[in-house]
Amino acid sequence: MNRELIVRSTPEAVDFALLKDGKLTELHKEEDNNNFSVGDIFLAKIRKPVTGLNAAFVNVGYEKDAFLHYHDLGPQLSSMLKFIKKVRMGKLKDFTLKDFPSEKDIDKNGSINDVLKANQSLLVQIVKEPISTKGPRISSELSIAGRYLVMVPFSDRVSVSQKIASKEEKDRLIRLVKSIKPKGFGVIIRTVAEGKKVAELDKDLQNLLVKWTNMCKKLHKAHHPSKVLMELNRASSILRDVFNDSFTGIHIDDETLYNQIKDYVHEIAPEKESIVKQYTGSAPIFEKFGIERQIKTSFGRTASMSRGAYLVIEHTEALHVIDVNSGNRSNKAKNQEDTALEVNLLAASEIARQLRLRDMGGIIVVDFIDMIRGEHRRKLFDHLRDEMKDDRAKHKILPPSKFGLVQITRQRVRPEMNIKTSEENPNATGEEVEAPIVLIDKIHSDVERIVKGKQANNGIILNIHPFIAAYLTKGFPSIRSKWFKTYKKWIKIQPRDAYTYLEYRFKDKDGKTLNP
Repeated sequence: MNRELIVRSTPEAVDFALLKDGKLTELHKEEDNNNFSVGDIFLAKIRKPVTGLNAAFVNVGYEKDAFLHYHDLGPQLSSMLKFIKKVRMGKLKDFTLKDFPSEKDIDKNGSINDVLKANQSLLVQIVKEPISTKGPRISSELSIAGRYLVMVPFSDRVSVSQKIASKEEKDRLIRLVKSIKPKGFGVIIRTVAEGKKVAELDKDLQNLLVKWTNMCKKLHKAHHPSKVLMELNRASSILRDVFNDSFTGIHIDDETLYNQIKDYVHEIAPEKESIVKQYTGSAPIFEKFGIERQIKTSFGRTASMSRGAYLVIEHTEALHVIDVNSGNRSNKAKNQEDTALEVNLLAASEIARQLRLRDMGGIIVVDFIDMIRGEHRRKLFDHLRDEMKDDRAKHKILPPSKFGLVQITRQRVRPEMNIKTSEENPNATGEEVEAPIVLIDKIHSDVERIVKGKQANNGIILNIHPFIAAYLTKGFPSIRSKWFKTYKKWIKIQPRDAYTYLEYRFKDKDGKTLNP
């Protein structure tokens, strides 16, 4: 498996595309005006506690107050409030917490009015970015993420990622971290720490302590509200979370970003620094790596799969619904049950990709093709879980119901990635149609199905708009020539002036319509 990160810089934003064996799996956008990224820490002020919600509204500088629920306060809230007060008053200069006396944990089933008051200062961290009409969601249980470790101030607990399967490795990592962990800080050991030596873990921990100290130095003079610790830029945070030995290339089209990312890779994996390259080609970087085409074909109401199968993705206020369709699929499966299993397994892989690509969150209901055999439903469930293992968002998958429905819940911390793929129809005012690049892919799929079917025995003629006909036949090798080389069938292309821009039909030599 090869992974690549492609970074495109524009005056308004920076786009990040994560490729897995050349296929687009994640797409992120970092806008210059996004001041409330997940992981940012603010010195904020309580606006007012609300007893009925057992929560407080907090002024973090956004147009709408952030929401802080009692369960997001963290058990060590009293210790943090005491610490902030002393630092703000200038009575505490040592930020290491080794001599800081901790307070008693708050009652996990207590009331917001017992622990917080209006106009009180506290540190909060963004855990969910502003979405739609809602302000950011925050937590006062702080965590500072590094490459291998996550440091939790005012705690002493050491825990390890559940994704590390080996009990011996878990015990080894916990033992090492306990030997280097400073007093007053808890540590969560990340999955990528597996197999690492104590020196690497200690270096990461020392970097986190420097971040904490620098943040605390700002508290004395900071006004309310203000950002006191900024999460890494999106490129660095992506690399921090997913970077491993399978990365074969990181390509950036901006010199400043190139230098920043190269420095970060040198810090976390010096042996991989050579894979960071500045792109200087004449073609736009997303076109060079085939990302623009994948964006056009992957977003929108339908998502195509191989041999005619496709997904229909609908969004409602409460949930997302995905319908799996086999299309006019011709295959060599022995029976309908085997066909259903084949399409469903294909769909499960594409659904896992679509959830990450669009960053869909909340409740997702998938209507798979009905399967009678229990072992087939279990195989589908296991396959979907395996495909979603790489998904960094917290998620839960329920087994298929008797009706073939699978329910998924997936954490949403940022607005969903929504890209418009339709374009204005040049033949009709105000009407929108699929992008032409999507049309070429659809024609190619139709050609494949017709050639593999029995309809191709009496020749194939493609009637199409003159502009598209020219696109298919011009150049060397032309798209039609590539079809001939692949399928050993010559397709006659006849321009039709009466056709709309994106209209086309397949016929045989006798004028009979061929249905893909």
